[in-house]
Amino acid sequence: MSEHSYHYRLMARAIDHIARTVDEQPRLDDVAEAVGLSPAHFQRVFSRWAGVSPKRFQQFVTLGNAKALLLNRHTVLETALASGLTGSGRLHDLFLTWEAMSPGEFANRGSGLTIRYGWFDSPFDDMLVMATDRGICGVGFSAETGPDAVFNDLAGRWPDARIIKDPGALAEHVDRILDGSGHVDLHLLGAPFQIKVWEALLNIPSGRVTTYSCVANHIGSPRAARAVGTAVGRNPVSWLIPCHRVIRQTGQLGGYHWGMSIKRAMLAREAARDNPDERSYVHAG
Repeated sequence: MSEHSYHYRLMARAIDHIARTVDEQPRLDDVAEAVGLSPAHFQRVFSRWAGVSPKRFQQFVTLGNAKALLLNRHTVLETALASGLTGSGRLHDLFLTWEAMSPGEFANRGSGLTIRYGWFDSPFDDMLVMATDRGICGVGFSAETGPDAVFNDLAGRWPDARIIKDPGALAEHVDRILDGSGHVDLHLLGAPFQIKVWEALLNIPSGRVTTYSCVANHIGSPRAARAVGTAVGRNPVSWLIPCHRVIRQTGQLGGYHWGMSIKRAMLAREAARDNPDERSYVHAG
């Protein structure tokens, strides 16, 4: 097991334990015991993965924080848009461009394309990356669904493409994804409505959230919140296009294509890193 996978799986267990026992406000010793580590070792591993202490992280891991963000600052997508895509977060400094499919290419379902893929370490366990010569066309995570399900899901979106394992060809793409630097090209297969939704998601800054209905309003389809949810779920490059930052109007996290533990970890990690002066909504023990 890679170091990234080891750390993520420990962190996912810790986050799930905190979420389940938030009413009891678990102490550091309690969470460390739940994941089978000494408190000192857990503190070191957690801080290395999250970039903040377990105590600080706990302040951002519950639904209460999502609700507070939503109610206090993010009732409309324009609030997030006003912040732009500049700042210190991983995605803030990552410049994304894309080339969407033409109608003819969409109908051809990838015919004539060669897609290269590889598995890589990430902060959220093993990450599958796929790319054409034009750019990245798929990103998925295997922690909850398993590698075969992730591969079949992403490869199935390009049923007539030639798909070959070639992780070396993707190394430069992956380095830019992980360190948040440079220029990343995307090559996306999606209907026009889906593309509009994905474009809107790119404008939600790291450490912020919005709702499906706010996205629908932003793209000029206020009655299409359910369709927005479907488009969000079909996002082929999760984490790059941050669909994890869309939650329900109630403040509940909603679903996530690659599993709720990953969504919870992404949101809490971003909130803890990108809102260092934010008032705590959960009092950690």
